[in-house]
Amino acid sequence: MVYINAYVRQHFSPLNVLSDRAVQSKYQLTRVEIQRLVTLVSPHIQRATRCNFALSPEVQLLATRRFYAVGSFLEVVGDGTGLSKASVHRGFHAMAGIPRVIGVVDGTLIPIHNPSLVDPCWIGRKHYAAINTQVAVDHDGLITDIVARWPGGTHDSFVWANSAVGQKAGRGEFGRSIFLGDSGYPLRSYLVTPITNPATPQEERFNEAHTHTRTHIERVFGRWKSRYRCIHRSAGGLRLSPVKCCRVIVVTAMLHNIAVCVGADEPPPVDEDGETSEDEAPNPAPRESRAALHQAGVQTREELVNLF
Repeated sequence: MVYINAYVRQHFSPLNVLSDRAVQSKYQLTRVEIQRLVTLVSPHIQRATRCNFALSPEVQLLATRRFYAVGSFLEVVGDGTGLSKASVHRGFHAMAGIPRVIGVVDGTLIPIHNPSLVDPCWIGRKHYAAINTQVAVDHDGLITDIVARWPGGTHDSFVWANSAVGQKAGRGEFGRSIFLGDSGYPLRSYLVTPITNPATPQEERFNEAHTHTRTHIERVFGRWKSRYRCIHRSAGGLRLSPVKCCRVIVVTAMLHNIAVCVGADEPPPVDEDGETSEDEAPNPAPRESRAALHQAGVQTREELVNLF
């Protein structure tokens, strides 16, 4: 009789030798949260193999987290945060006084590095290949919606129109709640953009409040990319196929949310210059089919301006 011995490398774990501070620094989560993640994902990544020295689920998870954190090798995130719309409204209102805000939406370019990409649609106006990733955040810095599927040259307004959150908003599923977006988005009753040429003190104050509130998402981008350097341009771009790049982006967003929920230490800031999407492109004049939607947005914005 022949016996086949299969060993799983479970005898060593960084969690057994690193201090709590080192675990937090290397993997961007506490020891307890990492162990909870291991329990959650183990049934899905346990290697069904008889090969010697197969990696344990814990080692696989830690290696993956380390990659997401440093980027040295190699559609929608659930919004079940347990917060009511009223709570979110109050959180955003406290920032700069704009009522009924349920989220801030913006696009960010996630660089990718793949020499085989020859289609110019992947190249944005910053002249590098990227995924144009649309993100919506709440007042606590949680990513409540993410769309990571479109090439870097895709305009924000197109991504919004073809996203689940944009279509839900268009159907009125968020009631009178509104999102704030920059001038790259279409003005709607549920998506309010700044006034291009403010002509009154009220309009100027509204724009200031709009800008102040919108910087919240820029800070989230900074923390997210600092926590997971693989999606920051300084790492040289994700060296994976575009489909796998999109998956990595979504997973890092989920892990960012876990870090926010457990109160993980704030990572050092990173420079976001050059990684925002085409957010300042002017909106095209609305066609007749869009005129009514645009006018409804104008009316909503005027109501908000009157509060300032």
